[in-house]
Amino acid sequence: MQRRQLIWGGTALAALMASRALAEIPAMSPIVADGVRPPLAVRKFKSAAVEAVIKTTTKRLKDPDLAKLFTNCYPNTLDTTVETGVIDGKPDSFVITGDIKAMWLRDSSAQVSPYLPLAANDKNLRTLFHGLIQRQARCILIDPYANAYMHDPKAMTDLSWSQTDQTDMKPGVAERKWEIDSLCYPIRLAHSYLTVTKDTTPFDDTWRAAMHTILKTFRDQQRKDGDGPYRFNRTASEPTETLARGYGWPTRVTGMIHSGFRPSDDACTYPYFIPGNAFAVVSLRQLAEISETTGLGTDVKAGCLALASEIEAAMHAHGKMKDAQGNDIWAYEVDGYGNALFMDDANVPSLLSLPYIGFCAKDDPLYLRTRAAVLSDRNPYYYKGKVLRGVGSPHSGLNTVWPISLMMQALTSTDDSEIKACLSELKTGAAPRGFMNESVGKDDAAIFTRSWFAWANSLYGELILTLLAQKPALIS
Repeated sequence: MQRRQLIWGGTALAALMASRALAEIPAMSPIVADGVRPPLAVRKFKSAAVEAVIKTTTKRLKDPDLAKLFTNCYPNTLDTTVETGVIDGKPDSFVITGDIKAMWLRDSSAQVSPYLPLAANDKNLRTLFHGLIQRQARCILIDPYANAYMHDPKAMTDLSWSQTDQTDMKPGVAERKWEIDSLCYPIRLAHSYLTVTKDTTPFDDTWRAAMHTILKTFRDQQRKDGDGPYRFNRTASEPTETLARGYGWPTRVTGMIHSGFRPSDDACTYPYFIPGNAFAVVSLRQLAEISETTGLGTDVKAGCLALASEIEAAMHAHGKMKDAQGNDIWAYEVDGYGNALFMDDANVPSLLSLPYIGFCAKDDPLYLRTRAAVLSDRNPYYYKGKVLRGVGSPHSGLNTVWPISLMMQALTSTDDSEIKACLSELKTGAAPRGFMNESVGKDDAAIFTRSWFAWANSLYGELILTLLAQKPALIS
């Protein structure tokens, strides 16, 4: 069985998938039921501030279906995925993805981001964030090339798909797929937390050591002198599960960072993954912004800014291709030899999400041309179906649209009609279950993957709150 071969809904697709092994995980958690928020007694984490937001927000939403989805989705991460504790006298927070009982650096950061605005005035939430920032730092110090980690830092992976991987698996690591964004998200979380709360408590020697490790890893993966220390192979039926040569396909040195895998955990075709490099540019500048306040110092600040500028210049020199009219657009992946791949994947960072991660403005001309190509037949993973149209992923198979991509389309749009269409499709996709999923069939909303996928639920909450703040007339 390969990783994330999850149970699919819908009889038509079930028949199609009959020959494939099903996952060793439940389709639905005991504390998650279709269309129903878990009862108070079994919720993992409780926040009065979050409950107040649910109450005030649902009153403002004129569409009862959007309101019901917000009630279910916005608190889903806290309700179902958070485990808190204390390690060495400091808060500890472990946040699983949902139906996979491991913590991804990417998912855990994204799952809690909608609660950040409340942390300034909610002590319990500050403790949660403190614990997650600390946990992520310890994970990075175990192995910066891992994408997912075990709750027990001494345990070997219990994920069936990663137990025989040919790589340097360490205790505490659940999966060891090198993805640039895995190290960007903890910086984004730390920067946002400090900006909102002004609280420097989480930023201790352990955290500072993790930040130094991130910088070293980014520089090592520029691969200016050989392939570097990371190698990965997996015996798998899908080519997206392993790396050619163990390092990925050959590249020419450009100054960009190599990535083995995309945020989907699928292998890169060409190792210079452009959305990941864009995210690194943003994250390095965020780390520079907080370096003095957090005790990293001016040398780290200067190093972050220099590296960010080098990567961005290399992106502009090597990371573009032409659209149908002969104008520049961003490629999805390149190799530095002039070869480029155009597509987009629903997972964030993506080309569609570049304004969301802070790399450019929504009205940036280069982005707008790229966005138009992403949301067209130029992108082999853009689907137009009977019920949904949006970006999917090789990760979930053909003809499925990810709700995350519809949310990202709405969050990066300046067109009210486009945003309304995305909201309508999100309702349609979630209607059979009352929660967001990883992917939904473009022609049949009864077809889906991952009934318990907290990142998608959190992002829906973030979308609704963003629209209420920026475009309230659309939904209130």
